[in-house]
Amino acid sequence: MAVERVLYFEKAGEENTDEALRIAKEYADKHGIRSIVVASTRGKTAEKALEYFGEGYNLVVVTHEAWFRPSVRQEFDEEIRRKLVSSGVKVVTAAHAFRGVDRAVRDKYGGPSPADLIADVLRLFCQGVKVCVEIVLMAADAGCIPLDEDVIAIGGTGRGADTVLLVKPSTSRRLFDLRIRKILAKPI
Repeated sequence: MAVERVLYFEKAGEENTDEALRIAKEYADKHGIRSIVVASTRGKTAEKALEYFGEGYNLVVVTHEAWFRPSVRQEFDEEIRRKLVSSGVKVVTAAHAFRGVDRAVRDKYGGPSPADLIADVLRLFCQGVKVCVEIVLMAADAGCIPLDEDVIAIGGTGRGADTVLLVKPSTSRRLFDLRIRKILAKPI
């Protein structure tokens, strides 16, 4: 039986970003995990992730879809995107795995959608767990991560990062093949 430490942050939020990235890096190095998937809305978390996972990693940054906020075409800073891409980082901008067409059906016909229910169940752990699962699905759908190797997912609540998971990835079409192997850090 393996005993490992889980870090529980006293509260959610971006003040946990550096510690979440440090935990992810430490675990990745110790266990040979090469694919790191990070959520970043505006680019600040992505820039910090690049400092930790620049060379020797398959760093994938997942952004909000275009028009996530109706009056804003894209929240992610374009200069940061160029910097990341020129550094070899894969940047995925796509419809959220738990949003998209499913949300359109809910909005038109009412009632919760299956994706809403799944997202709410994941939020029972915390918002970051929902985000981590979603970004891994999106990165897999985009072909940016292997499906036969565990990945580390880093997400958060609002801004920054406060949740780190070890995940066996899957595509959104095969959601129920995905496995949350370990929670490395999360807010309580």
